[in-house]
Amino acid sequence: MSAAVACLGLGAHAQSQPDSPAVLPQVTVTGNPLGATDLAVPAERYGGTGLLLRSQSTLGETLNHTPGVSSTGFGPNASRPVIRGLDGDRIRILNNGGASVDASGLSFDHAVPLDPIAVDSIEVLRGPGALLYGGSAVGGVVNVIDNRIPRAPVQGLTGRLDASYATGAREKAGAAMVEGGNERFALHVDAFGRDARDVRVPVTLPCTRGDETRLARRVCNSAAESHGGALGGSVFLDRGGYLGASVASFRKDYGTVAEDEVTIDMKSDRYALEGLWRAAGGPVDSIKAQFGHTDYRHTEFDAGEAGTLFRNRGNDWRIELRHRPLGPLEGVAGLQGEHTRFAADGEEAFAPYSRTRQQALFVYEELATGWGKLTFGGRTESVRVESLGNPEVDRFATGGRRFRANSYALGALWQLAPAWQLSGNLAHTERAPRDYELFANGPHVATGAYELGDATLDKERSDNLDLGLQWKQGPSSARLGAFVTRFRNYISLESTGAEVETEEGEFLPGFAYRQVPARFQGLEADGTARLLERGHTLDLEWRGDLVRATHRGTGEPLPRIPPARAGATLVGARGPWSARVGFDAAARQDRVPEGERETGGYTLWHAALTYRTKAGLADALWYARLDNATDKLAYSATSILTQTAPGRSPLAGRSLRLGVQANF
Repeated sequence: MSAAVACLGLGAHAQSQPDSPAVLPQVTVTGNPLGATDLAVPAERYGGTGLLLRSQSTLGETLNHTPGVSSTGFGPNASRPVIRGLDGDRIRILNNGGASVDASGLSFDHAVPLDPIAVDSIEVLRGPGALLYGGSAVGGVVNVIDNRIPRAPVQGLTGRLDASYATGAREKAGAAMVEGGNERFALHVDAFGRDARDVRVPVTLPCTRGDETRLARRVCNSAAESHGGALGGSVFLDRGGYLGASVASFRKDYGTVAEDEVTIDMKSDRYALEGLWRAAGGPVDSIKAQFGHTDYRHTEFDAGEAGTLFRNRGNDWRIELRHRPLGPLEGVAGLQGEHTRFAADGEEAFAPYSRTRQQALFVYEELATGWGKLTFGGRTESVRVESLGNPEVDRFATGGRRFRANSYALGALWQLAPAWQLSGNLAHTERAPRDYELFANGPHVATGAYELGDATLDKERSDNLDLGLQWKQGPSSARLGAFVTRFRNYISLESTGAEVETEEGEFLPGFAYRQVPARFQGLEADGTARLLERGHTLDLEWRGDLVRATHRGTGEPLPRIPPARAGATLVGARGPWSARVGFDAAARQDRVPEGERETGGYTLWHAALTYRTKAGLADALWYARLDNATDKLAYSATSILTQTAPGRSPLAGRSLRLGVQANF
């Protein structure tokens, strides 16, 4: 992994899950552009066994129950992360530090074209501590990391094989990766596939196909099939530099859950270039450059008949320059740009053709002190958003808006004692409205509403205060964080109180994008306590979070906010064996806007058993994982389906996953 990936490092602690029996350093490359392991941002990293034992079919469900992180929960096929109650485009999803160009921020039923089975690690930064990746990252950043462009020499031939079967959706999943090379060259090849039927739930639900309606303990239209792969390679330069390229493909065909016979056929192709040059002397330490081109499209089918076609093509680039230390001062500066063209054709084209251009200048500096360190980051961004109308639809206005967004943050990390750290961060964020927030005008089936944009929206402004306290002694640790974010003009999709007639003669409730004062505040805590260490180990891992979001103008709560949550897991290990048993509990969410449905509380139990063995030249990890062990019926407070299609998509029922991962 490259430590030159730039991010605004302001928050608390980086937590790494064990990647193998060997002791590996805790590194969060997204959390600090200078490679420091003591971070001032609230950050998590999941890789190796830790990622394997929490991996699901979507990015949102994989990260669900991380402190401060929940999921949009649009069935088992299309779930994005929700961080501190913020979702959509306020959460920046990256692939190796580059933009993930897709349509997942536009609608809850649109999936992220990434599969956790095909990645090496996932990093999560909560709060605006990652503003160097874009003004839209006020909620946080999720960086999905793979080695499709090798960044370090590979000696000989190495690889990884994964295979698993899960009973809940009768899902078969597999992946293979092979890398080979020497001191000068490296080649990477990978492929993956996943095939799942309708997911099992603890309640009987109706399912209509054609003229026939049947009842089953399955979520209708939740089946999915996906596959993909990548080819990449690098040439290694002197002093640790490299130049590499990759091409990756992702295909997914899945049911949208909200309707019984609507499916989405998704295709995404990404081409990437990346290089790092290290100077032999002078004021410049290194220069890193990235370029990516993505061609994304998906077609929505109704009973097999093609309906709406969504397309999004984009280029993204990034150049980072790291200077040599100036006494106790270290830092990076850089340029970033994105250019995307979006189009939607068909019945559900509720947003026009559009073009968005962004260019940004960013800087991050870190000052070492006798008591810890100070950090500063800033970003200035020029954004141009244009509506190009639609040749087949005359209701869309044309025109454009230009925004200048400036964001900055100041942080500090105090080493109070050898085992204690205190962090504090203050940030101001400005976000330009997205194309659909400005120009939407049409029926949106996923939300069950007629959505109207507002071309006069101003840039969204927010101020954030984040405090964290961390203790660590040997294998035991604890962390407590508190945050408050005040939006001066939060862009909210709110009911107009009127119904709008569509071109087909149907009436849908009207919703419009408006700017309102809002406040998000909350607590996050987690830790590990070593209970036993006598030839075997026994640890208690615990976690919890709380978010409250309020419309400051009316005092009403904002919609789809996660309830208070808590969880704990006992982890025991002896020799090649390891076992885990624990729960994740969510309180009742009765703090909802007037007219919306409340959700009940629930507790989901889980367990896992692993065994490591040697199989020829490979190290094999055999595992069994039981999710929702008591087959509890539960619904997500952060899912739009809880409001628009109650009862259609409860959380998945009991499922046993059996699998093996082999590394050679």
